[in-house]
Amino acid sequence: MGINFKRIPYQDLNSRQQETYNFQKVSALLADFGYLTIRLSDDWNGADFIAQHFKTKIFLKVQLKGRLTFDKKYHDKDLYLCFRDGEGELADWYMYNHQELLDKVLAEGKLQLTKTWIEDKPYHFPILSEHMKELLKPYLISEPS
Repeated sequence: MGINFKRIPYQDLNSRQQETYNFQKVSALLADFGYLTIRLSDDWNGADFIAQHFKTKIFLKVQLKGRLTFDKKYHDKDLYLCFRDGEGELADWYMYNHQELLDKVLAEGKLQLTKTWIEDKPYHFPILSEHMKELLKPYLISEPS
């Protein structure tokens, strides 16, 4: 008797399962761009996984997130943050150098005025505005949907 594969709705997964799911999805995507990934059992310098390019041997420390996030604790760690925007196969994946994109956002002068930022809490974007999508274009690692 064969295995009956049935897709599971992402929203039915708990947070740990969602993180594992997202790691598997982004790993498959990064492989198309010449990267292999190594999942870390415990955050190392803020990273959930390492992405290594096959040819250049570049190593990227990557923190996997459920949405666009900025956090002061990632300052000066040469850390990349990766998240998906959208559902299923139509999701867009972004991977950005935290400090590089944060500097662009801070230059606009809005983030640092928020209560969340002032209280040293992570700042999340549950929904991406058109302006933020424009800022994120250079960090898109999947084909636009």
